[in-house]
This record gives sequence, structure tokens and C-alpha cells, in this order.
Amino acid sequence: MSKQIQGYGFLALAMVLVGSTVIASKIIAAGLPPFTATALRFAVAFPIFLVLMRLTRTKWPKLDRSAWMLLVLQAGAGSVGYTTLLISGLKLTSATDAGVIIGTLPVVSAAIAILLLGERPHRFTLVAIVLATSGVIAIAFRPGETGTHSLTGNALIFAAVACEGLFILLNKRLKTPIPPLALSTLMTGLGLAVSFIPALVEMPWTGGMTIGSFWAVIYYAIVPTVGGFLLWYAGSARVSGAEASLFTAMAPVSAVVFAVIFLKESVNQNQIIGIACVILAVGGLGLQSLKPIKSF
Repeated sequence: MSKQIQGYGFLALAMVLVGSTVIASKIIAAGLPPFTATALRFAVAFPIFLVLMRLTRTKWPKLDRSAWMLLVLQAGAGSVGYTTLLISGLKLTSATDAGVIIGTLPVVSAAIAILLLGERPHRFTLVAIVLATSGVIAIAFRPGETGTHSLTGNALIFAAVACEGLFILLNKRLKTPIPPLALSTLMTGLGLAVSFIPALVEMPWTGGMTIGSFWAVIYYAIVPTVGGFLLWYAGSARVSGAEASLFTAMAPVSAVVFAVIFLKESVNQNQIIGIACVILAVGGLGLQSLKPIKSF
């Protein structure tokens, strides 16, 4: 098997795991408060990342005060903000809706870079933003529908995506390069620190935590968080960045498929239109910088 095909396999599996976080979060939402679940997720993942750093002899970066401030903001937005908003949104809306909205992350990140960093957009980027926006509108605004198709819930999911986009934006502002493993370890450790006090305020010991929600957090911490990291960077090392970005389109597809299989949710016409728009948007964004691969 070629190095490139191996990379494709790793990237595909990583994005399937990302899609599964929507299902895990839906189960978590039914039995745990959002900050408690977030703190527990990071408490499990953090020591595993520390062991991986030790095994790979990855060194801690030397950072100044401004870099540490950026990292804390990143942890608050991309780690804690994303997870808590995702869980909160899934208390109100369906996993299929959430899966489609989460798939817009690459496009939302590009839009944030244009708005806040003043980057000049490529015409393909503008088309991708329009397509992704159309996809979100298709599933979010359905007059007369309530229950599992909650506008408030979908808004919380989109806010989670915006937090993750802000994480990417803040990462661009870091002047000191940080190895991926060290960055993930810092994010889980700082995420635990940021979410710990709010978790105590929720007083989870007074509520009725379900066994399912507990194991869903453990799964989220170990499989998509740690396993997804290892798979993504193993795949990224074997293919170009543009090729890797194309695989992010698999996350919303896997989320919807998992929602149908494991949560017995149905998929309607609006969701099909939405996911088609998102896949086209993410695919177009990746193809924008994709170059022909030289064959030997």
C-alpha cells in the first residue's frame, strides 16, 4: 500500500471519529451538565497526551506572556466553548442538524479570517461561504417545525463552530511555532483548568448522571480526542495540506449516518440539501489550492 493511500485512510478514519463526537455529545447532553462533561473529557485526555509527549520526547515550547494569553483564549474558545456549546445545543436539536452545521467549520474559519484578519478572499472561498450558508439556512429555518429541529439549538451549534473558528484564528496569531502534540496537550490541560470551576458551580453530584453519558465522555476523550489527533497527523504527514482539507467534508456525512444508525433519527429533504451544500463548500475550498500530484 502506498504512503499516499495510507494517508487517505488515516484522514478518512479521523474525520469519521470527528463525526461520532456529535453522537457522543447527544448522549452526554441527556445525562451531564455541559461544563462537567467538558472538564471530565479533558481530565481523561490530558494525562494520555502527557504520556504521548514523554514517549515521543516532545519538548514543551518556551513561550512569553502574550503567547500564554493567546493559548488561554484558545482553550476557552476552541476547547471549552466549543464542547459546552455543542452539548448545550444538542439538548435542543437533532444530531443530524448538528452534524451538518459542524461540517461548515472550514468555511466559517475562512470567513472569520476575512472579517477579522482582513485576508483577501479567493472567488472560490466566497462561493464556498455562500454554499455553506445556504446549507445552514436549509436546516435551521423551517417555519412551523419545533422539537428536535430547534432554531435555538442550531444557533448554539453554530456558535460552537464559531468558537472553533476563533481557535484557528488565534492559532495564526501565535508567533512561536508549537508542535501539534504539545499544542493538543496544552489545550486539554488549559481546557481542564478553564472548565473546572464552572463544573463545580454546576454541582453535578446533585444530579442524575447516567451510565451512558459517563461512557460517552470517556469515549469522546480517548477515541476522537486522542485517537483522532494521532490519525489526523499521521495522515497529514503523508499527503498535501490541500488534500487533507478535502477529507473534512467526511465529518458531517459520518455524523448524519451515525445519527440515523445509532439514534434512529430520520433525514428529511432539508437536511439532504444542507449536507450537499456543505460538502460542495468544503470540497470547493480544498480544491481551490489542490495541485496536480506528480506520478512516478
